[in-house]
Amino acid sequence: MSTPNTPGGPAPSSMNLRGAVDLSALKSRAQSANAPAGAQGGPGAANPAPAAAAPGSSPYIVDVTEQVFPQLVQLSAQVPVIVALGASWSDQSAQVLSVLEAIAVEQAGRILLARVDFETQPGIAQAFQAQGVPTVVGVLKGQPVPLFEGVLAEPQIRTYVDELLKVAQANGVSGSLNDAPAGEPDTAGEPAEAPLPPLHQEAFDAIEAGNYEAAAAAYRKALAEQPADADAKAGLAQVQLMQRLQDADATAVRTAAAESPDSLDAQLAVADLDLSGGHVEDAFARLTTFIARAVGEEREAARVRLLELFDIIGPTDPRVNKARSALARALF
Repeated sequence: MSTPNTPGGPAPSSMNLRGAVDLSALKSRAQSANAPAGAQGGPGAANPAPAAAAPGSSPYIVDVTEQVFPQLVQLSAQVPVIVALGASWSDQSAQVLSVLEAIAVEQAGRILLARVDFETQPGIAQAFQAQGVPTVVGVLKGQPVPLFEGVLAEPQIRTYVDELLKVAQANGVSGSLNDAPAGEPDTAGEPAEAPLPPLHQEAFDAIEAGNYEAAAAAYRKALAEQPADADAKAGLAQVQLMQRLQDADATAVRTAAAESPDSLDAQLAVADLDLSGGHVEDAFARLTTFIARAVGEEREAARVRLLELFDIIGPTDPRVNKARSALARALF
């Protein structure tokens, strides 16, 4: 069997179950009583079911958020889960995804395809240490198996999926999604999930409805009542990012930033785009570089935006700690 040449992933023959990525952070965040809005569902029970697929789509293809992701980690003990990380603005993501979707339908339950949008789920991209889109990763028995990055021809993608199935078989993961028992899962003995606070739930419902303005208003109200509510602060920053990117043209944004390196608006816009695409360090570096040479109101505006991006990624992320040190040097 020939080995595809993929700079972003291991050769298929080298696949194994190794804990290269710690997925526990996503599980911990999903089980938090104050999980950020934008999540759907919750951790599975004894026999977790996949997240709901979009109307008219295959039951073997699901769209995944941070809160739903622990279900899939559990489900990877039954069938291989293929996580496709992409972005709506990326034609390459769409190209790879179309091949993977066809394969998932053909496999008829032997694999589950989990689609992840970098623009709204940066925490999952962070967990897999993804550096760009598209990135495709397998999960078996809760362990990640890096596959490839970038665009491959369909035969190469199929080779990777075939090899993943062989590794799954060798590790006893050879079930089918069709084997899941019907009816409600048995949740006896499982801890009940704490409900979201009312205003967080209101924001969550608004995001589900695509009403980012209402979601932002709910988070602002939560912060007015509890200024130290870190989850509301992070949720508001996430919603504001989604609002700014809602109608953005990625090509135009990047062109403007390249042509106008001293334009505050252009640099803020491309930093948003970088962060949403998983290029976290690039976003941070761009703004700290701008801050170092800017003065007055523009410098303060860039600083405030950078702090908002820190909130989205999370205070414990090492990239945030590194960028905070860079910010301090830029300011002083």
